[in-house]
Amino acid sequence: MTLRAGLCFTVLLLQAAFVEAGQPKQTASGPLPTQIATAQKVFIANGGEDQPFSEDILFSGGSERAYDNFYAAMKTWGKYELVGSPTDADLLVEIELSSPRGGPAIATMSVAEAPPYDPQFRATIRDAKTNALLWTVIEHVQWAILHGNRDKNFDLAMTRLVSDVQGLAARAATTPTAAKQ
Repeated sequence: MTLRAGLCFTVLLLQAAFVEAGQPKQTASGPLPTQIATAQKVFIANGGEDQPFSEDILFSGGSERAYDNFYAAMKTWGKYELVGSPTDADLLVEIELSSPRGGPAIATMSVAEAPPYDPQFRATIRDAKTNALLWTVIEHVQWAILHGNRDKNFDLAMTRLVSDVQGLAARAATTPTAAKQ
């Protein structure tokens, strides 16, 4: 083999190594809490909301709208029996709405086009026996200038949040550790 052929072969090997190194490596999924799969009774708590101003609220329906919508969707789903006391539950789910200033895209936008708030739902799932945090699901409510559009976006984000929780429960039920219990 000539020096030139050897150099070409070495360059090709290095290129292949760089291409392989640049590929994302597949990692195994972490285990999901078995309590989410095995729970039968759930207590849903209202974590409240923090709308930024009182004279011009971001969403209609008052401070219980997020709780009421989430509760109704979970009841309709029917996977868990919803109970009225944390002591009767296997899981504790706290639903809250927060509206911190700015949004994820604020760093790349001008002041005129950046959303002033980043409303988001947070569903925190805890083990009722130990109060250990098991999972948190967050869904952002897309910003809109018109109040009616903000309300529509509220409903869309709530639908996504409920779907996320349902998907989490379905995934937890199919994990090998959940099946052993």
